[in-house]
Amino acid sequence: MTRKYVDCRETPSVSGCTLTMSGEEDELVRAAVRHMSDVHGHPESDELREAVRRDLHDEPVADTKRGAFVQLIEFHTDRIEEIERLAQEWAEAIGAERTARWAVVGADRDRPGTYVEIVEFPSREAAMANSAHPVTARFAENVGKLSTEEPRFVNLEVRHTTDFS
Repeated sequence: MTRKYVDCRETPSVSGCTLTMSGEEDELVRAAVRHMSDVHGHPESDELREAVRRDLHDEPVADTKRGAFVQLIEFHTDRIEEIERLAQEWAEAIGAERTARWAVVGADRDRPGTYVEIVEFPSREAAMANSAHPVTARFAENVGKLSTEEPRFVNLEVRHTTDFS
């Protein structure tokens, strides 16, 4: 199950709280509601639980291991906000069937309108399953319509990783 996180800085409060917490969804909702009651002064209620659940985000995963599979996708567009919206819609539509573990999108500072997305999967097989999913196929088709050139894919098997922290 994908871990979730919630960050108090995303909901400004008079307390100025900066706490971020993560965990599996149900335990995180319980902990966040208790925190919001104790620290932020909100009364515990079903409405608060639902609001917390809506504010949860997938926790980024940074534990890529040997044998994982990484795709680099270079694409060109002058409509990046629309592509970002499509990516959010894709994530919601594919839900628990998503095999991608994390992704980063960067804008190329030297070539305006050029972007690179890096997507990590636990294996090549998981990446191929993701690509074959009908929701992903629709997403790719729609991104193609918003791109000024054909996207370029680089498929990489992870040989080793280095943690610089």
